[in-house]
Amino acid sequence: MKDMINIGFIGCGGMARVHMQSLNEVATGRVVAVCDFVNELAGEAAELTGGEPYTDHRKMLQRDDLDAVYVNIPVFAHGEPELTVIDRGLPFFVEKPVARTRGLANQILGKLQQKNLLAVVGYQLRHGGGAVAAKRVLQGQTVAMVVGQYWSGTGRGDPEAWPRQYEKSGGQILEQATHTLDMMRYLCGEVTEVVTRRANIELKNIDCPDVHTVLLTFESGAVGSMSTTWAYDPADWSHANILYITFADRMLRWTTDAITLFGGGQPAEQLSDEGGNIDEIFIEAVRTGDRSHVLTSYEDAVKSLDLCLAINESGESGQPVKLA
Repeated sequence: MKDMINIGFIGCGGMARVHMQSLNEVATGRVVAVCDFVNELAGEAAELTGGEPYTDHRKMLQRDDLDAVYVNIPVFAHGEPELTVIDRGLPFFVEKPVARTRGLANQILGKLQQKNLLAVVGYQLRHGGGAVAAKRVLQGQTVAMVVGQYWSGTGRGDPEAWPRQYEKSGGQILEQATHTLDMMRYLCGEVTEVVTRRANIELKNIDCPDVHTVLLTFESGAVGSMSTTWAYDPADWSHANILYITFADRMLRWTTDAITLFGGGQPAEQLSDEGGNIDEIFIEAVRTGDRSHVLTSYEDAVKSLDLCLAINESGESGQPVKLA
């Protein structure tokens, strides 16, 4: 067992910086190399972490001192970087969603399974205090209904930016609301069918829908809905990543940090259990080989990708879509 895990980064943008900062708190991990095809971003990340800068990830991966890699790249860029890391035999952390298409995700998953490599996906909300508390409260309960929402203003801004190009990002469902949909799966079980209605009402300068309403049928028999907007106030994030879950005579309101319980003849009660640091969990799994604390495996993340792609498919066709 190694005392220190040497880490390389492919991609040095916004979310990569979040993970770099988080890794400063992980005593058993250090960033030794950073890569971005934008030389300025690689240089800034090098100053932040002390890692050696690169503009070609293949050259970075030739180092013999790497123990793990972070892949923080846009949705449309997934594929070759992950496959190259797998060929190198290195475990990796990758941002969600794991791919733009199921075919590519299956290819990467197959290679991972052949080599029995660890890959952790950035669905970090599963480790939040709200998720831990919700899991505890819902244990043994029968969920009747779940209602989710992700209302933000992220669709506003430069229409040429890749997140606002449907072919590159998959729109709000795949790029952003995937977090809320993943939490629906995590807390309420698998989805068997979706029906989507969507429109572009306000953001006529982009080809992504700016509103969605989705009906979901769960394997358990529970029903659900999800609403999203990309055209809300960009300064107000208080209506994003929220779930309302009913069970028995109670309702649970989940947010990333805490839950609130209503009903049952009791006053409203807010709860938050101790959460975990997804970066520390990844590094420790690499260091010790113990994957038991990993809640966001690549295989499971492919199921969240499936759900998002099914929602988009239903939105495009106007027809219900079943999930295997």
